[in-house]
Amino acid sequence: MTSSPLPTTAQERRGLVTGMQEFSLQRTCLVAGVLALILFAGCGRPAVRHPAPSVKSPEVRAVPRMGYTIQAGAFAVVENAARLTRSLQERGLDATYFVAGRGLYKVRFGNYSTRELARAKAEEIRAMGIIGEFYIVGPDQYAAARQAEMGEAYLREELVRTAQSFLGVPYLWGGASAETGFDCSGLTMTVYQLNGFDIPRTSGDQFAAGTPVGRSSLAKGDLIFFAKQGDKVSHVGVYAGDGWFIHSPGKGKRIRKDSLLQDYYSRTFLGARSYL
Repeated sequence: MTSSPLPTTAQERRGLVTGMQEFSLQRTCLVAGVLALILFAGCGRPAVRHPAPSVKSPEVRAVPRMGYTIQAGAFAVVENAARLTRSLQERGLDATYFVAGRGLYKVRFGNYSTRELARAKAEEIRAMGIIGEFYIVGPDQYAAARQAEMGEAYLREELVRTAQSFLGVPYLWGGASAETGFDCSGLTMTVYQLNGFDIPRTSGDQFAAGTPVGRSSLAKGDLIFFAKQGDKVSHVGVYAGDGWFIHSPGKGKRIRKDSLLQDYYSRTFLGARSYL
């Protein structure tokens, strides 16, 4: 094998250098092109940019706030508070009773846009001999009015605290004895109204009004719904955290706390709703 003769003249040497530079540049461009193909095309396929999948958040449904309502009565016997509630309901008034303290029950009714309208209705009912002294509760007196200052966690704790105040009480929705039974959605409505939220009366309407919440995302104060068959709501309770909820379990029973992990409630769980 013979070797190529070395360049002898300056012109030959300049030509050799120029050729080597051109070869080096071509090799650099080739390597860069291959790297770009690997990095951006991936395994020889054309680079395709896929948009990130969008996750649709549940539509937040605004819940009306309570206006001015009328508070009356102070009963040591819960059946007496239930009787007054029933009497007011028979006159077309939205009324409920609640635990105002240990062994003390009071009644609230109506929801008015101004203090003057609430007072006028209270005077009318008092003139009929149905109530005696009364007190007008303003919107600023509810926990909902302090949400911006105290935060959502505070409001959720207040909802649970209100529900807990009913534990052991026979919830006599419009009745006069334990035998008449109590209403599960009446309890949940009362819990929310006492904190400044005017949610619907029936469990079906409550289910429709709230913002859907996944079972793994339950938070204190959410309402949880059950269905014995299909998707028709048959029961509702207030979620109290850590898998527990507070509810009116049935006719002749007292308000209590149960675990969502119990077989019956786990099987019949329909969904949950938030109103905050």
